[in-house]
Amino acid sequence: MRAGPRVRVAVLAAAVVALQLALSGAGKGFYLTQLTMAAYDTLAALGLSLLMGYGGQISLGQAGFFAIGGYTSARLTTLDLGPPSGSGLARALAALHLASFRPDFAGGELLSVAPLAALAAALLLGAAVAVAIGVPVLRLRGHSLAMATLAFGVIVSSVVVGTEALGAADGLHGVPPLALGPFLRVGGGPSHRVENYYLAWGLVVVTASLLENLVHSRAGRALRALHGSEDAAGAMGIDAAALKRKTFVLAAVLATAAGAFTAHLDGGIGPAEVSAMRSVRYVALVAVGGMGNLWGTLAASAVLCFLSLRGTFGVHDDAVFGGILVLSMLFAPEGILHADLGALAARLRGREAG
Repeated sequence: MRAGPRVRVAVLAAAVVALQLALSGAGKGFYLTQLTMAAYDTLAALGLSLLMGYGGQISLGQAGFFAIGGYTSARLTTLDLGPPSGSGLARALAALHLASFRPDFAGGELLSVAPLAALAAALLLGAAVAVAIGVPVLRLRGHSLAMATLAFGVIVSSVVVGTEALGAADGLHGVPPLALGPFLRVGGGPSHRVENYYLAWGLVVVTASLLENLVHSRAGRALRALHGSEDAAGAMGIDAAALKRKTFVLAAVLATAAGAFTAHLDGGIGPAEVSAMRSVRYVALVAVGGMGNLWGTLAASAVLCFLSLRGTFGVHDDAVFGGILVLSMLFAPEGILHADLGALAARLRGREAG
């Protein structure tokens, strides 16, 4: 890792710790729950930043992958596979962390897929779907690609609402916590608020640093060349189709993971959480942070998602994100952190004078 990324990772890690200590010390530890949820949205936004900013591929279907992750993990962990009493196979599966027992209403036990196994299944399904749709869809460019990925997200949302096995309009509830170790847990209520927070932002820090290394590697240089000119990249021997597909799958897996973790954190998932507007939000976060600026996207996502989850924007939440996207494209196409405020002020003064 280069010196620059090391410093940014260290500063981010220190900020995460300092924020938790400050909020807990001020008696506002409940803010950590919203910050944890914002972290998982940031995870998905980072993947989209890589896809759009470096790969030059516009995707409006990330909500679809978020839904695949959330609903797959939620459904598998709430399945009723029958009473496990006396079943040696059930006990063996539980010992391998492939199945788990949960209490029923009568005080007995029911058998379901273990949360960790459900998470793995969700990630594999998300990757498989990304490969399946990426082969035909990534042949498109520009607005055609955007429309195709938007259609994918709308299809997934419609399937969710119309499928009784997925809870239809009510969604799925009773999703158990996800334990990744003795001190690492996703979900579990207020008593696990601090460990939820550190796990979520730990994943964000690791993901951001790995993506930073990726974009400065040989593959990252090829990706930037592809963004500059696909024809020129092909002339240099870069397999454009394979590279675009791999980037698309990576972004999809990160959105899938965000959906699965969010479902376990909330204890459920519903259609309102996987609408096409979530995809627009992710694009807005990337636009504000700056195309190809992973750390800018991280900062924009952390702030805006937290404010949204706190209810700062009220009933105009979606309108605010839509407006942010429009304004970013008009006045700060390179992101807020790289906006030339002096030039912007001069443009506005010129319009007023005209």
